[in-house]
Amino acid sequence: MTHAIALLYGSTTGNTESVAELIAEKIGFNRVHRLNIATDGIEAIAEYDYLIMGIPTWDFGQIQEDWEDLWSELETTNFSGKHCALFGLGDQIGYGEWFLDAMGKLHDCIQAKGGQLVGYWPIEGYDFEASKALTADGKQFVGLALDEDSQNYLTEERVTLWSEQVVAEFGLPAA
Repeated sequence: MTHAIALLYGSTTGNTESVAELIAEKIGFNRVHRLNIATDGIEAIAEYDYLIMGIPTWDFGQIQEDWEDLWSELETTNFSGKHCALFGLGDQIGYGEWFLDAMGKLHDCIQAKGGQLVGYWPIEGYDFEASKALTADGKQFVGLALDEDSQNYLTEERVTLWSEQVVAEFGLPAA
């Protein structure tokens, strides 16, 4: 399983699951093992060196319930030696003050537990008020930023570019 990538996600409405499917398609279904944390949990993290994690932000910056249920377990997980990339879904118009806050919280948790994060994404092309998912300089998101509510027409292009970027930053050969 040297080049296998675990893609963990939580999805309430199905949007994050659909994006996970699209990422797996772009990287290659034979290289990506999709795991819905609601049914599969997060134990599989230990088996993989490469992780992609998808988390939507709910309401006023809240963590999606499947992630919330496992958060204390996540906080005790050792991410040392793990290469991690994040993607987040949010609503930059309806909840612009909390755009992708859950992805920022997940980033901080993984970083605090020794994970090496890749897949940062530029903020150009987004219109939001505030986000906990920004790098310290405020010029990038800490992962792929997606808005299925007002920019779903950009999702496939963004996922294609980001998937290529992540595979390269993981140091894995292109498909």
